[in-house]
Amino acid sequence: MTQATSLPRKKLPIGIQTFSHIRAENHYYVDKTAFALKLANEGKYYFLSRPRRFGKSLFLDTLAELFAANEPLFRELYCHDRWDWSIKYPVIRLSFAEGRLFTAADLNTHIHDNLHENAERLGVVRDMPAEDVHLRFKHLIQDVVAHSGQNVVILVDEYDKPILDNLTNPELARAMREGLRNLYSVIKGQDAHIKFAFLTGVSKFSKVSIFSGLNNLRDITLSESYSALCGYTDADVDSVFAPELPGLDRQKIRDWYNGYNWTGESVYNPFDLLLLFEEREFRPYWFETGTPTFLIDVLTQRGTFTPKLAALQSDAQLLNRFDIEDLGTEALLWQTGYLTIHSKRQMGARIEYRLGYPNIEVESALNDVLLKKLMGDASGASRAVGRLYDTLFANDFAQLEQHFISLYASIPHHWYTNNPIADYEGYYASVFYSHFAALGLDIVVEDCTHLGRIDMTVLFNGHVYLFEFKVIDTEEKASKGQTALKQLQDKNYAAKYHSRHEPIHLIGIEFSKRSRSVVGFVVA
Repeated sequence: MTQATSLPRKKLPIGIQTFSHIRAENHYYVDKTAFALKLANEGKYYFLSRPRRFGKSLFLDTLAELFAANEPLFRELYCHDRWDWSIKYPVIRLSFAEGRLFTAADLNTHIHDNLHENAERLGVVRDMPAEDVHLRFKHLIQDVVAHSGQNVVILVDEYDKPILDNLTNPELARAMREGLRNLYSVIKGQDAHIKFAFLTGVSKFSKVSIFSGLNNLRDITLSESYSALCGYTDADVDSVFAPELPGLDRQKIRDWYNGYNWTGESVYNPFDLLLLFEEREFRPYWFETGTPTFLIDVLTQRGTFTPKLAALQSDAQLLNRFDIEDLGTEALLWQTGYLTIHSKRQMGARIEYRLGYPNIEVESALNDVLLKKLMGDASGASRAVGRLYDTLFANDFAQLEQHFISLYASIPHHWYTNNPIADYEGYYASVFYSHFAALGLDIVVEDCTHLGRIDMTVLFNGHVYLFEFKVIDTEEKASKGQTALKQLQDKNYAAKYHSRHEPIHLIGIEFSKRSRSVVGFVVA
């Protein structure tokens, strides 16, 4: 447990994305101005992709206040004595974060409204109701430069949201893409009038598909030095939020919420930590804010083998394969924040990434939702997860066998007959794995030893459980689990865990495709 501290507590900036509000109202603030200064000094055009609720909007607002030279807001921050406060740049801000747009006409109206708001704020309103979006944006930039005598700063928040909101309707999504491409194409053409531009969003749509000729954007999504641009680092938690830590298990905070990584320093999702400090209870706060049904449907429709999600390999091309016509599974999970980068390997001209869950919150919550989808009975799946915990805690293997039998028996018959989901290779093992993962236990999938890979290792309550799971076509091929158990024994998989000095249980399980039930269960 963290030791008590006498440091004064501040307000928690839950849901606040306005830099001036945070600075003026005595909220906690993690200083990101070193990143802002680095961006301004090193380049001109930037793009950043981060999952939802990672502080992108707050960082954009920080940039806006910095370029607008609102010096009092930055006192005592890193950039204060390193920035020229005598120059005030006009800032054009475009945001697609609010609401949902359901037609191309809605998008056009939204853009015109954004442009009008900027024109009013910057004092360059002109009457041009019939003007095309790209012409109005172009004229806005030119008018602002002429009026202020300074080049403009352009900040775009959630540049891709109109597309993402309509991915289930590809035709509409394409229309949204074309409307946004028309808007963003202006930025390159107005280079002579632009001081700085920064675009953020959740996804990394290919530059060809949405940014057209805007090929001068520097994509810092996977830049090691900008990995912690959004989110809180371990050091931030220990310093800035020190007054909030007493009474909370510090290692548990790391296990539950840390681990998001973009090839540099790992970070926490701010929304998770702020709500943890407010509620003093470990829960999947970020996950509960809106995991898209679309994502779960894609994973199940594609027959995703859920144990593989804990350790996926992907090259840079697959990681960036994200467009309306080609949504790569790895890219979808990574860009939305359900998988993160665990390691990077350079092999000549090829870069390979190892992906996995960032933390307990995401692994347990995502598998809980996937299990309910895989089993076709949400309430039954929920009850089964609770029973599994009690059974493991009691270390009752007879009950554990009955539990697995009941688990598969509880899947409704019509789910098999009316849904192709159960036909894909790995379906039954996916149910088995996600059932455990939904509990948030310490699990290793395809656990490597010098003689092979254990299907699944579970470390729980001072015990080590090594599982080998076999799927057979017919009961005639069944061995009552002995074949699976023999593999565990012959390869001496238990040796890896002898140093823990804890009871080790080898569990062989056989499952019949034909009867859709457990036909072998043996423990040693």
